[in-house]
Amino acid sequence: MIELTTNFIDLNWLNVMYLFFVGLVGGLVSGFIGSGGAFVLTPGMMSIGVPGLVAVASNMCHKFPKALVGAIKRAKFGQVDVKLGLVMGASAEAGVLFGAHIQEYIKKTFGDAGSNLYVSVAFVIVLGIVGSYVLLDALKTKDDSQANKPEKITKIAKWIQSVNIPGTMVYFKSLNAKISFLFTIPLGFATGMLAATIAVGGFLGVPAMMYILGAPALMASATELVIAFVMGLVGSFKYAMGGFVDIRLAMIILAGSLFGVQLGAIGTTYVKDYMIKIVMSVIMLVVLVSRGLMIPVYLSQLGVISPLSEMTVKILKSSSFIIMVAALLTGALIICSALYKGLREERKLRRLVELPSSDTVK
Repeated sequence: MIELTTNFIDLNWLNVMYLFFVGLVGGLVSGFIGSGGAFVLTPGMMSIGVPGLVAVASNMCHKFPKALVGAIKRAKFGQVDVKLGLVMGASAEAGVLFGAHIQEYIKKTFGDAGSNLYVSVAFVIVLGIVGSYVLLDALKTKDDSQANKPEKITKIAKWIQSVNIPGTMVYFKSLNAKISFLFTIPLGFATGMLAATIAVGGFLGVPAMMYILGAPALMASATELVIAFVMGLVGSFKYAMGGFVDIRLAMIILAGSLFGVQLGAIGTTYVKDYMIKIVMSVIMLVVLVSRGLMIPVYLSQLGVISPLSEMTVKILKSSSFIIMVAALLTGALIICSALYKGLREERKLRRLVELPSSDTVK
């Protein structure tokens, strides 16, 4: 019992307000890019001292109801491929269980410092690779997207869509093609394992559907919400059985994110695909810097490097927290700006449509 209670931090009203804001921005990002927003939430919780494993577990716990709300909202816009989400979700379950075992082993063997280091290093590696690739792709396809040209699918997606394995072919509306479901298994497993490791399966799930299977960015981000719901349900149960879910954190960030996820989902109807990619990559790269600053602190706590002075630790922690808040504000600003511009342009179009009929009446 003593071990379980030490997993949880004391909450004051400042922490509660901060967590609500983190949840609000996480919800905005989740509804906008479909990644579950967990890459904002997990580091956001860790930045106020929540142990890495508890942050991941609590994040997964709040995730599945929010993902369900976002999926239903975006399904109304015709953006969700439910079949692809459920097929990838099935293999993602196995990945979640495998990743959770690894997390619990590291926590038991190396303590909170080891778990925090594992989560932070995983964030830095994944954010660096995926964030850079998505940003470059967004800049490369910006002109095509602005000209309303159809998205080009990658060579590997073309190859996968050309392979015919009898007895395994399934039609997915997001791809507008039949592919073998066998190709979705490793993608789903990796997505689930990453979700159990850092609570961010969407980093792999969304790009995998876009670049490997050939789904449009809007549909990939919406379908990821279905996968996130399936993974969150199982992952929460698994971590709760180990005593790692802090239900207070889960409820506070859920309260904030339920507002944000609906605004984010509405925002997707007013922006081009490249803008979703830019938002995703910018937030990823800023969060990367925040987590990267904490790695020397954890290495020092584990005795891998020489002990850091108290002042150095304080500076690194403060810098990490400030950069994290900057990432949250940057994401919220970009999405709200896109939403505002979209609504303003829609009003202009309505006025133009209504003007001739008004003149006729006169």
